[in-house]
Amino acid sequence: MSENGTVAATEETTSTTAEPTNQETAETAEQNTEDISYHTVEKEGNVTAIWEMQGRKHIRTIDPRSNEGKQILELFETAG
Repeated sequence: MSENGTVAATEETTSTTAEPTNQETAETAEQNTEDISYHTVEKEGNVTAIWEMQGRKHIRTIDPRSNEGKQILELFETAG
């Protein structure tokens, strides 16, 4: 206790949350984009949806009329 009656803190607080390092973050991002593929869903010859897949797992569905969907379809047309 000090002269004015207050108690000085003697313990330091430590964070229990572990922040990932830059290398861990880069490795995780690399693993997540490793097996990304796109599959078109067609009905009567028209593309109705684009599925974004990671391996066999469906990540999300992209509307082929959206800007992103148009860009993906454009890439497939130029690659094929």
